[in-house]
Amino acid sequence: MTATLPRFPTMPALLSSLPRGINPPSLPRGITMPSLPSMPRGVSLPRAIAMPTTSQAHRKLLRDCCSVLDHQTPGGLCGCCWALRPRYKRLVDNIFPEDPEDGLVKANMEKLTFFALSAPEKLDRIAAYLSERLTRELNRHRYGYVCIALEALEQLLLACHCQSINLLVESFLSTLRLLLEADRPQLHILATNSFVKFANIEEDTPSYHRSYDFFVSRFSEMCHSDHEDTDVQNKIRVSGIRGLQGVVRKTVDDELQVNIWEPRHMEQIVPALLVNLQEHTHTSSESPAEQTEVCFRELLGRAAYGHINNAIRPVLMHLDTHGLWEGRSFAVQCFQIIMYSIQSQHSHLVIQQLLGHLDANSRSPASVRAGIVEVLSGAAVIEATGSVGPTVLEVFNTLLRQLRQSVDYELTGYYDNAGKLKTSSTEEKTLQDAVIKTIGSFANRLPVYQRSEVMLFIMGKIPVPGIYPALGSPNGGFEGSRMIQVMLLKSLLQVSERYESSNLLTALPSSFLEPLLSFTLMEDPDIRLLVLSILTSLIDRHRNATRLNTPSVEFDVSVLELKDRCSRQDSLFTRKHAQRLYRHVYLACREESSGRSHYQALFTLLAVLSVELANEEVVVDLIRLVLALQELALSNQECLSVFNRCGVHAVCAAFFNLLSQLNLPPPLHLHVTQVIERRQKDAPHLLPEDALSDKPRLPGQLKVEEVLLFVPSKICEALTGSSYSAHAERLNTAYTPQLTDEDCLARRKSMGDIVSLQIDMDPQLCPDAQQKPHTEQITFQTLKNAIEDRGSVEERRRMEVVERFQTAPFEEIAAQCGARSLLLQSKLDQVFDLIIRPPPSPSGHSSPRSTPLYEMKFPDLCVY
Repeated sequence: MTATLPRFPTMPALLSSLPRGINPPSLPRGITMPSLPSMPRGVSLPRAIAMPTTSQAHRKLLRDCCSVLDHQTPGGLCGCCWALRPRYKRLVDNIFPEDPEDGLVKANMEKLTFFALSAPEKLDRIAAYLSERLTRELNRHRYGYVCIALEALEQLLLACHCQSINLLVESFLSTLRLLLEADRPQLHILATNSFVKFANIEEDTPSYHRSYDFFVSRFSEMCHSDHEDTDVQNKIRVSGIRGLQGVVRKTVDDELQVNIWEPRHMEQIVPALLVNLQEHTHTSSESPAEQTEVCFRELLGRAAYGHINNAIRPVLMHLDTHGLWEGRSFAVQCFQIIMYSIQSQHSHLVIQQLLGHLDANSRSPASVRAGIVEVLSGAAVIEATGSVGPTVLEVFNTLLRQLRQSVDYELTGYYDNAGKLKTSSTEEKTLQDAVIKTIGSFANRLPVYQRSEVMLFIMGKIPVPGIYPALGSPNGGFEGSRMIQVMLLKSLLQVSERYESSNLLTALPSSFLEPLLSFTLMEDPDIRLLVLSILTSLIDRHRNATRLNTPSVEFDVSVLELKDRCSRQDSLFTRKHAQRLYRHVYLACREESSGRSHYQALFTLLAVLSVELANEEVVVDLIRLVLALQELALSNQECLSVFNRCGVHAVCAAFFNLLSQLNLPPPLHLHVTQVIERRQKDAPHLLPEDALSDKPRLPGQLKVEEVLLFVPSKICEALTGSSYSAHAERLNTAYTPQLTDEDCLARRKSMGDIVSLQIDMDPQLCPDAQQKPHTEQITFQTLKNAIEDRGSVEERRRMEVVERFQTAPFEEIAAQCGARSLLLQSKLDQVFDLIIRPPPSPSGHSSPRSTPLYEMKFPDLCVY
């Protein structure tokens, strides 16, 4: 019985039995499959023994062989089969050296790159195999080969600028995710550097399915690293910041990529950047703070109109959460970066966000509100230099509302409605100062025409009883209104100090000047001082006020910047408003509560008027006004203290000394010098150096000799024969402040003012109704004095009448009006008697008095 060997399948049969999806490996060029040797003639193989054969066994055996070949190096087991592997795998394997310290084999890497460029359809297989090799080496902790594999992927990405780059990207990003999930900081840094290189590549074709959510979260987490080693911590944070910067660069310009501006992304990116900007300083170019600022600026610089709010909202939330408003410095620095980084036409959106956040924190502590206001001040200044959007009035509305609330909190002592959260007056005043500073800083960056509108807007918000609506709350009362008046006038002063206008008619229109001057008559000395300072700053266009703020009889006008001639616009302004200015200056000197600063402000205002509006008519009017002030200080009818009288004399002396040096005739300068020298010798308390000093030496009872006074006749004589001769005769007429027709027409009357014009008459100045009328001629002045207020009633009494009509009961007001109406009727009777008086007869005898026409009785007329 002859035994036969088992029959082996032929190679074609073996290849045909491969599992589905597995292709036979291609042999290298020049190598053919070996054939079985032929048996000698006469020798035949035994017949095969019938054995159970299945295709599953063949497939399992071949699968195991392929697995061994794929993971075998050329010198290892089954090296003879390495040539059967795909070419791209052999090229990839060749780039890895035997010792990982030798680095990437550059020659073989060039071959792999050339192959990838020649056959771009193989890129996905190359990337997948490189990713597989990197994963295997990472699991075996062979980090040298990991770096080599990642470097090979980077070079392929940089070399393959074609439409097939997307075939590489998915494997590359999955590899980076794997490295970022590892527990070694060096791998995190390595993966971040690779991602930054990838982010700098400009792709030609879009990707519809790529996601960067993992990288945003992981890089943000790296920015918060708290590694125990400070150097390693800084390196990780810098890598995280650079990674976020790469994500922004990769996604912001591609509409098909993930929307990085969505709130869920911004709420991770922005806090991660702010933490590093806050906790570190700019020590070097590689510090976290330096990298953070670069990344933050780039992020904001790429923000479009619809993305600003999503980028700013996390900043506000971060500052609220960590209590960074109270420190102010970091918040200010942060918003300075924001305002300078975004596009200028979008800057008003940041202002709107800050205004809304300020309103939302109206019930927060004063320190938080003050911090937001200070940030708003810096941001508004930067915004105003670029584009002036619709937020101008919104800024002032919000700030004025904060002032009102701050006054309420200061008066009540609490900054909540429940009365549980206490606040102090010091904290609220700090907030108020910050608000006033913000109003001034923002307004000073606006164009000139808008500054005028802002001043009118603020003036319209100042509460004046009976004229303007009160801005304060009803609970604040008079004190609340007074505090708001002071703060708004301080805001006006901030705006006016840098106001530059060549036309006073534009700077001081009637709608602004009239209510401003009305505050010079208020009892509060702080309000009067602020009004004088505002007037001076608006009129002083050559900035001489700083040199004239201290009255002195030794002042030298050569330090002033004098004006050549009065322009036509200035002449129109003086004709329209000068008398009103003079009147309020005169009345301001009559206030008993005036102090040293008030007299200094009055002198500065008079000096600025003489320099800015210098012409013959104005100079003569100012001389008349100052002489009237001198008479006011000498009058015993005014209830002025010794200090007030000495202060007025000191102002007069300082003004005449200044005026005599402004190209006026020498005789006037001589007379002024003589009076000043006499005062220096006998009455130094009448000069500003003594009367307006910190500790004035005043006599117990003031007596002023005539030789110590400026004489009107001598001044008139000194001006005669000069260019002032045409107006010098007016010096012989004493100045008497009166209401002009323009004052009466332009006054904004309240109901109390209207009634006071009807009933405010002094019964002592009115003749008795039963007395015989005089035989004087009827003139227009007679009629006017009979039925109209003649201007002799003091303004203080007028204000008392207005206050009485606002506070007294209705029955009392009605009774007073009834009594006054009888007096008015008697005066009308006198007028009628003068009107119907018959003309004198030629013989000198008066004709018998006829019955007045209005008393005649006429019979009833009948019509038939």
